[in-house]
Amino acid sequence: MSRIGKKPIELPKGVSVRFEGNVVAVQGPKGKLDTPLPAGIRMEQKDGQVIAIRENDSQAAVHGLARALVNNAVEGVTKGWTRELEIVGIGYRAEMKGKGVVVFSLGFSHPIEYPLPSGIDVAVDAKQTRLTVTGIDRQKVGQVAAEMRGLRPPDPYKNKGVRYVGERLKKKVGKTGAK
Repeated sequence: MSRIGKKPIELPKGVSVRFEGNVVAVQGPKGKLDTPLPAGIRMEQKDGQVIAIRENDSQAAVHGLARALVNNAVEGVTKGWTRELEIVGIGYRAEMKGKGVVVFSLGFSHPIEYPLPSGIDVAVDAKQTRLTVTGIDRQKVGQVAAEMRGLRPPDPYKNKGVRYVGERLKKKVGKTGAK
C-alpha cells in the first residue's frame, strides 16, 4: 500500500472540492484549480478530508502521485506557491516591464524579455538581483522558475548566472589549478 496515497488530505476552511469524472476541481480563497487524475484512481470526501482510493494494485504506482497532485492543488488555493531566484554577476539584473514581462540583462549583447504566463506573478527586489515567482499552480511556478534559470544557468567556474536561493554549487578549478 502506498504510504503517501493512504494519507488523507485535510481541507482547510474556505476550500471546496468537486469531483467531475477523473478531474478534481479545487476552489479556495486564492483561486480555482482543476487537477486531472490518472485512470483507476478516485477521490472521496469524508468529514472535511479527501481520501485517494485505487481500484486495484495495478494503479499502485500512481496512487501516491494522485494524492500529492490534489494536495498540491489544495495547498495552492490556500497559501500559494513561491520560488525564489537570485542573479549573481556584475551587471546582471532583472526588471519588470509593465505587468506581464520580465526583462533580464545577463551579459548578452541584448536584453532578454520573458513574458509571464497567466496566473504567475513575479516580484523583483530593489537591487534587481532577487526574483520571487508566485502562483497557485505548483507545476507552473516551478516551470517558470526553471525557464528563468535556464536563461543563464550558473557557471561552474565563476558561479555567475541565475540560481535558486539556497542552491549549492560545486565550483570547478580552472586550467591553472589542474596539474
